[in-house]
Amino acid sequence: MAASDAPRLDRDDRPTLRFVTCGSVDDGKSTLVGRLLYDSKTLLDDQLDALASESKIAGTTGGDLDFALLVDGLQAEREQGITIDVAYRFFATRLRRFIVADTPGHAQYTRNMATGASNAELAVVLVDARKGVITQTRRHSHILSLLGIRHVVLAVNKMDLIGFDGDRFAAITAEYLTMAGQLGISQVQCIPVVAPDGDNIVAPSVRMPWYTGPTVTAYLESVDVSGDVSQRPFRLPVQWVTRPNAEFRGFCGRIASGTIATGETIAVQPSGRQTRVARILSPDGERDHAAAGESVTLTLTDEIDVSRGDVLTAGAAPQVSDQLAAHLVWFDDEAMVAGRRYMLKCGTASTGAVITTLKHRIAIDTMAQESAATLDANQIGYAHLSLDRALVFEAYRDSRDMGSFILIDPISHRTAAAGMIDVSLRRATNIHWQRLAVDKSVRARLKQQRPCVLWFTGLSGAGKSTIADLVDRRLAELGRHAALLDGDNLRHGISRDLGFSNADRAENVRRAAEIAALFVDAGMIALVALISPYRNEREQARQRVETGEFIEIHVATPLAECERRDPKGLYRKARAGELPAFTGIDDPYERPQAPEITIDTSELSTDAACERIIGYLRDNHYL
Repeated sequence: MAASDAPRLDRDDRPTLRFVTCGSVDDGKSTLVGRLLYDSKTLLDDQLDALASESKIAGTTGGDLDFALLVDGLQAEREQGITIDVAYRFFATRLRRFIVADTPGHAQYTRNMATGASNAELAVVLVDARKGVITQTRRHSHILSLLGIRHVVLAVNKMDLIGFDGDRFAAITAEYLTMAGQLGISQVQCIPVVAPDGDNIVAPSVRMPWYTGPTVTAYLESVDVSGDVSQRPFRLPVQWVTRPNAEFRGFCGRIASGTIATGETIAVQPSGRQTRVARILSPDGERDHAAAGESVTLTLTDEIDVSRGDVLTAGAAPQVSDQLAAHLVWFDDEAMVAGRRYMLKCGTASTGAVITTLKHRIAIDTMAQESAATLDANQIGYAHLSLDRALVFEAYRDSRDMGSFILIDPISHRTAAAGMIDVSLRRATNIHWQRLAVDKSVRARLKQQRPCVLWFTGLSGAGKSTIADLVDRRLAELGRHAALLDGDNLRHGISRDLGFSNADRAENVRRAAEIAALFVDAGMIALVALISPYRNEREQARQRVETGEFIEIHVATPLAECERRDPKGLYRKARAGELPAFTGIDDPYERPQAPEITIDTSELSTDAACERIIGYLRDNHYL
């Protein structure tokens, strides 16, 4: 076949369908995609020659054409016969153009599957006819439903291995349709296939005369996935503010929904300021109007403040809140920890975020909601999030662009989770600060001191509690008002319900930070002695008070010296395996990057350390 025989891919009149293939490992996803590429006649002669050659070397079909090799491009995939990464392929038929994302089947690569499905309009879910609907089928289908995909092709593959049994096909489809109904997947087309042989891929199978529905290709060519995005209110997340000269200021972005015309009144969210559209500029030149999916630059009739992350809107206003409820698909190998700080990116906006509560986790086998404190990699849950600033958004079911986000770990910079916004919790508008006549400044003047938090962090046995106790006693001798919060003592009271999991330890730090902030508001000096091993948790504690009120004291005694001292015998137990996840042995300690004070008690006595801290407080006018 020559290139001239292939359908033209540059015809603009044919619509484009984006779809994703998913399913468990070895269900035949890559083979099905390879067969679609082959039967659509988009392969060139040299590609066919290469496929024939590689099929003899790396194929799994006994020397016949192994269509999976057209998609499994990574060497590791070919060696193992599985898909690891997402492979994007393009092909076309007479009626439509296609962009297909072939995604991995292994549970450990579920995050890749979610990535591939995030921009799809339809999903082809493959099921091995011998195994039927399994856990990974349920997991993938649940993710598809969360991602708003409502059109699914259930391709029951390997029908030849069950003797083309129509009853078995009917049983599998009945089970899947029941599950799809529970998930809200409204359009499911079930098709029995044999991917390597092409049965019901392009041409109807003569070996399954009992099936009279469409082939995979026929269905993909005819399915209507058009939504009402152009009928929804106008939304343009501002990606870039361009100002090439003093005479021009434009706001660039891709229209997420709706239409806009010159002269139309719009609002800038979250400020709510109103103005009108002066000009609409596109890559093709100036326009009178533009619609969803187009990238444009708008100029406005008024000089008002608009920045990246703001949203230009018309019609019904979007939601604006700093408290959200959302579905999460956890990506990171490090488990989710409630109370830990992440960076949230939604469209062009970014803000700090804390998962305040995990409401439930989904048990994939039963699809039941179960109580849980954390999410591990590839698990799905429903959580409440608190944001540093108000976010302009819409529910994911109404807008993918305005309702989806990712969470990024600020330390590792890995993508921790993908999120789909459900509702605003509206706490930001229901709860207000009560103005009090006697505030922190009044209390500080009465005590003749400047309130602050002295946060002692370091390894177990470094000397945190000893130094903090000496500083507390010294402050009392000076007639100052202070209170000491020691990590061990907190666990006898406010934190007695907490264990030593990552989630519980993070919650212990959060509680200590909240109490310390209350002491500062009372005009006092709060001393906190906690290992607090993670930078982001210490940073979150810093943000609970005003600038200049948090003094991080790194008790930087080396691990070897701490282990030699071992005052509580904890290192001995950790080395013996009796204390798993012990900081410094099994779990990391993230050293402060820029502490206000650093003390090494292997070089400095505790009394000298105390005087250094008192000297710092005097020099900076806290005393």
